[in-house]
Amino acid sequence: MALDKCEYEKLLPEIRRLTDEVVKKNMADGILFSAGNDTSIIAYHAVKYKPKIPALTMSFKQGQPKDTEYVKKMVDFLHLQHEFHTFDVEDVLSAAEKIVQVLKIFDPMEIRNAVSVYIGLTIAKKEGIKSVFTGDGVDELFGYPWMWRLNEAELTKKFIDMWGEMGFSSIPMGKSLGVEVKPPFLDPLFMDYAKKLPNKLKINEENGVRYSKWILRKAYEDLIPKEVIWRPKAPLEQGTGTAALSAYFDKQISDKDFAERIKLILEKDDVVITTKEQLIFYDFFRKHFAKPSIVYKEKIGRHCPNCKSYVKTELGFCKVCGTYPI
Repeated sequence: MALDKCEYEKLLPEIRRLTDEVVKKNMADGILFSAGNDTSIIAYHAVKYKPKIPALTMSFKQGQPKDTEYVKKMVDFLHLQHEFHTFDVEDVLSAAEKIVQVLKIFDPMEIRNAVSVYIGLTIAKKEGIKSVFTGDGVDELFGYPWMWRLNEAELTKKFIDMWGEMGFSSIPMGKSLGVEVKPPFLDPLFMDYAKKLPNKLKINEENGVRYSKWILRKAYEDLIPKEVIWRPKAPLEQGTGTAALSAYFDKQISDKDFAERIKLILEKDDVVITTKEQLIFYDFFRKHFAKPSIVYKEKIGRHCPNCKSYVKTELGFCKVCGTYPI
């Protein structure tokens, strides 16, 4: 989409000023730091007011985390008081069960993404950090790369649908541990501003490459190392390495045992389990809750054909088991 340089350049100081305001207003004791452009921007402003703010980065020992090189670059650039924490499969299983309890879900992707955050919150709690910054909200406000294929009307509708369903697992997980999560991009001042920006400023091309969060990246490209601010989108499971969990769990359960277990669950609970990873998380779910059709029995919203839950969603996926589409 064509851009008028004069049109967007005048917005860059506004975006930086507003971001600085909401970071200062929502100042936290620490930061869960991935060195994505969201937490890098937060850290850039936070160190002005708290130069020794603790920054915690999680990394899955058995995975291939993509955040590491960017984290090291930003730690050196901002002189952050930083800690790397690695976790293994036992830590994942312990955290996953707690996540299932707090969120009442067994969606593998959501849990894979949440594991590193939960472990980070647990470490923050142990270290006496009472509140942490997160970068929650940026993707929902400024878009995902895949949204490029949508036309203007579809894009506008998708944004509205996302804004209507914004909910972030970090907040209830933090509450369960007694650590306050402070996402400055979810401050009403920032949200109201971001929602009014034209779609073409959110998703566009830079040097022939398609990017989401385009205007936000543009606002900081001369203040934060370009390889960080223009880094590709990496979901938490890729950034921390927990994407490797699916393959790991596939090796822990034989095909025969898996087939027998999912048949029994289908007969007993009327729930379709599609992967071995999901089976492990469903076991946690059933350890603490009744079957999904009882836990989510109010006939409001869409009915998931796989887990039989009723969920309120316009985005077409089940927030309980992860089935898409429903």
